[in-house]
Amino acid sequence: MALAYLLDTSVYSQPLKPTPNANVVSQWQALGDAPLAISVITEAELQYGLALKGSAKLHAAYGSLLKGRLSVLPIDQAVGAVFAEMKATQQRAGKPVADLDLLIAATARTHGLIVATLNVRHFTLIADLVVEDWSLSELPPDDQPRPSP
Repeated sequence: MALAYLLDTSVYSQPLKPTPNANVVSQWQALGDAPLAISVITEAELQYGLALKGSAKLHAAYGSLLKGRLSVLPIDQAVGAVFAEMKATQQRAGKPVADLDLLIAATARTHGLIVATLNVRHFTLIADLVVEDWSLSELPPDDQPRPSP
């Protein structure tokens, strides 16, 4: 199965939460891992959170639940070029977006992926970016077309 979704940190980190968001759990289970990826930025944000907390229990949970589970997409020249255009567009529009969110969005756009997030407001200012709010109770039914990137 081809990649379809880029998980942002709010979704990717759910398996490590004491009480994971039930909607994320059900959507992730329904799709499986094959169509999901993360940006190296998402991995870095998660690693930062682990380092900050310094919890051996969380590090162990990461190792057993998430480490190596999904494809990690790099920030390369193509993503960098899309990021630069997006950042300039947002600045000209007077609607700046945090650089890390823009890098995740640029990765999604470069690879033709849908951003799966619990923080829709972080991404909705970005034109022509397909975003799904995984805090909602379900994905579109299988007989309904999903939004295309």
